[in-house]
Amino acid sequence: MLHLRVLSALVGIPVILLAAWYGNEFLLLLTAVAYGIAIREMMVILKGLGINSNRWIIQAGGLILLTSAYLYKDDGLAHTLIFVVMGNLFMMAFLYPRTTPLDTFGNITTTLYLGNFIFFYLLRDLPGGWSWILFLLAATWASDTFAYFVGRSFGKHKLAPLLSPKKTIEGALGGVAGAVLVGFIFTLVVPGMSTVVILLLGALIGVASLLGDLVESAFKRQAKVKDSGQIIPGHGGVLDRFDSLLVTAPLVYYVVKLFII
Repeated sequence: MLHLRVLSALVGIPVILLAAWYGNEFLLLLTAVAYGIAIREMMVILKGLGINSNRWIIQAGGLILLTSAYLYKDDGLAHTLIFVVMGNLFMMAFLYPRTTPLDTFGNITTTLYLGNFIFFYLLRDLPGGWSWILFLLAATWASDTFAYFVGRSFGKHKLAPLLSPKKTIEGALGGVAGAVLVGFIFTLVVPGMSTVVILLLGALIGVASLLGDLVESAFKRQAKVKDSGQIIPGHGGVLDRFDSLLVTAPLVYYVVKLFII
């Protein structure tokens, strides 16, 4: 299993980095592809939850979010989110009972949850965006990796046994430490960065990465689904690999925009 994870990383990471390097339409396309695949995976999870959400409505909501991010960056994000939510509610009113309130909540939750992919694209557009994307990816993946190996080697105290039995408090602390370590290296490589701020951001990424993983675990456990998909050998689906980024990406984007640049 570990060799499949490594092989997938050797193939996938260069693709992600190249798209992030070129930015613009290349990164937007990668974001759209990830969003589209994640929708298919979420539809399986929603079905396991007894929710008959409408894939086309979710795809339309994602397209609206991506288009808004491309045209207006985050300036129109609040208006876009309101439009997506109200549009779903109106669709429920006109399509009821074929579309129930529960189905509509599934549509909205999925659209907004997966909509966090756009922050990966938006982060690239900030000053120094390429460096911030590298930091986001490195810190998030370091957190996951450190948590995995520290948990396997030293984990004794269960963190959330009913939700994710293999996760331990020791592993969680290792994940935070891994993200902080990446933050420290980042301050050495990129001049002009406040060491304290970046280390704090690293710690937040470690916590957010864990929360992102637990959120997806809650979806899958309730739906009785082991993996969200099988598209990435050794990892499962897009959600299995990028669940942490769905939480860390908006965190890094807003911390950088509001407090650093």
